[in-house]
Amino acid sequence: MSDLAGCGLLSDPLRTKGTAFTESERAEHGLRGLLPYAVTSLDEQVRRCWGQIDRQSDDLQRYVYLRSLQDRNETLFYAVLAHDVARALPLVYTPTVAEGCKHFSELWQRPRGLYLSWPHRDQLVEMLRNRPRKDIDVIVVTDGQRILGIGDQGVGGMGIPVGKLSLYTSIGGIDPARTLPVLLDVGTDNADLLDDPFYLGWRHRRISDDDYFAFVDAFVEAVQAELPEVLLQWEDFATPHAAPILERYRDRLLTFNDDIQGTAAVTLGALHGASKIAGTPLKEQQVVMVGAGSAGIGVLDMVRQEMVDEGLSDAQARARCWILDVDGLLTTDRDDLAEDQRAFARDPADVESWGVQGTPQLADVVEHVRAGVLLGLSTAKGAFTEEIVRTMASKVDRPIIFPLSNPTANAEARPADVDAWTDGKALVATGSPFPPLHRDGVDIPVAQCNNVYVFPAVGLAVTAARANRVTNAMMRAAARALGDASPALVDAKAPLLPAWADVRDTADDIALAVARQAVADGVAPDASDDELRTAIRGTRWTPEY
Repeated sequence: MSDLAGCGLLSDPLRTKGTAFTESERAEHGLRGLLPYAVTSLDEQVRRCWGQIDRQSDDLQRYVYLRSLQDRNETLFYAVLAHDVARALPLVYTPTVAEGCKHFSELWQRPRGLYLSWPHRDQLVEMLRNRPRKDIDVIVVTDGQRILGIGDQGVGGMGIPVGKLSLYTSIGGIDPARTLPVLLDVGTDNADLLDDPFYLGWRHRRISDDDYFAFVDAFVEAVQAELPEVLLQWEDFATPHAAPILERYRDRLLTFNDDIQGTAAVTLGALHGASKIAGTPLKEQQVVMVGAGSAGIGVLDMVRQEMVDEGLSDAQARARCWILDVDGLLTTDRDDLAEDQRAFARDPADVESWGVQGTPQLADVVEHVRAGVLLGLSTAKGAFTEEIVRTMASKVDRPIIFPLSNPTANAEARPADVDAWTDGKALVATGSPFPPLHRDGVDIPVAQCNNVYVFPAVGLAVTAARANRVTNAMMRAAARALGDASPALVDAKAPLLPAWADVRDTADDIALAVARQAVADGVAPDASDDELRTAIRGTRWTPEY
């Protein structure tokens, strides 16, 4: 098993079996007397853990319990997640992880991953060499500035990489020993954290952009030197940093930004299925996006690329995309737009005939455009009002409406309201979990556009196929494979996306599509589908003693 014995073996979360050590193993490894007499199976341990989860007072305490379990026994932790994926996912990730990040410093128990702080910027290589394990397949890194819908959490943002990597393992089968969460601690502008006596991060305002990008560049250089083949995923970076970082490094190493590309892929996947059900191809839809941050721009850009793949010119595709921020429709005469936003800004002449005074708002767009798709990544609670939804539903037979903002409290609309306002015609997906819809005496689950459908499969694919880049075409391949798995294609009362119980099997299918595209794009060695399937199966880690 290992050269560890006794308490050292029991304390190693990757090797311990706890009370599942057999009598012979206890004798061999010096464990006699260190455990109660009874030998239990992994299944019995899982059932005991779920009983303890149920006895916790609220979801935050359940989150704390599960994180503590992961620190004690990784195999058991992942077996617990696999036992009830639908219940476990909201506890280890969104929405509960948001509360975990808020209370990170006061809930601190033990370290996990690497904390790379600005004051130690000259020791980045040394800190990377201090990683717990040498061989790493996937790094998830954040700077904690834009955590879900709750903003700057500083060092508390570490909850996001930890949570993401637990899903890489539980869904994508990446060996937990080969994952590494990283927090770039460059300060925080959250005044409450700076005043918090328990705050564990560098107690300083965030550094300037010049220093920031130099620090990120030094981090990437250190990663390339130490782990040149690792998949580096960027997570929850603020809009002014997210897109420039992705563009700077996407052609230099195996990397992607989950907020930009993962969110886009899962949304496109749900749109792929919804468009088939609506009977209107995506290239014929008018798409309205509310939210012009990195996630919103990323989704709209992938929609544009898919429209081009379906036969439109780039100009035709852009003409079908409308995007709004807090001030309204993005137009080329505005001087407050970033470069990626300006790429989707409309010519003011496009809306001159509307007769709107000032900047057109969402209600104006829906009134004057025959929009078939309405997407929200704005964190603006209730932005999809009854009037707006009813206006949209009066113009198309099957409106596609996705209030995608996280956490649940920030959603642009409640699915039950959208369903009622459209007399059940709307095709709905959300960003956070919501209760099922009740229609004609039947409960209909609401599809959740959770990135977990995509990023674990991408990690599995690039690891199995030995890819050296993540291309846009690979992400669109993931989206199409997800859309093709939509249960609603065969059952009108089913959700747009697969059930959580099926997500591991779906991940294998998506991974094959991504790996196949990696080969086609020339970023992975030649391999047949059978060889890729074999590699995917061989890469998968399973929680077994």
